[in-house]
Amino acid sequence: MTVETTDLFGVCPYFTTQKILAGKWAILILHHLDGQTLRFKELERRLSPITQATLTKQLRSLEENNLINRKVYNQVPPKVEYSLSELGESFKPVLDSIEIWGEKYIETLDTKKD
Repeated sequence: MTVETTDLFGVCPYFTTQKILAGKWAILILHHLDGQTLRFKELERRLSPITQATLTKQLRSLEENNLINRKVYNQVPPKVEYSLSELGESFKPVLDSIEIWGEKYIETLDTKKD
């Protein structure tokens, strides 16, 4: 008897996390929203060369998974801001660990060049 991978969502912590962060830009979006609220265009500039469609898709996915908040202001022109949710804030130690590991990995790349 085999287990379908769709049956692993919400059961296996590794599969669940991988599924939530599956988008190419998800971790970078969470990084940029860490400790600040940003508008769509601000995120788009920081994540260049991301396309509007891709950013929209990633933001929707992160919002659906309760990692970010989307606040819409009733004004003209429309104003929408994004920030980390409480659950997204709890991801901060993971982001910090990714940064530390990434820096160590980059150091190994530098030593291979020499």
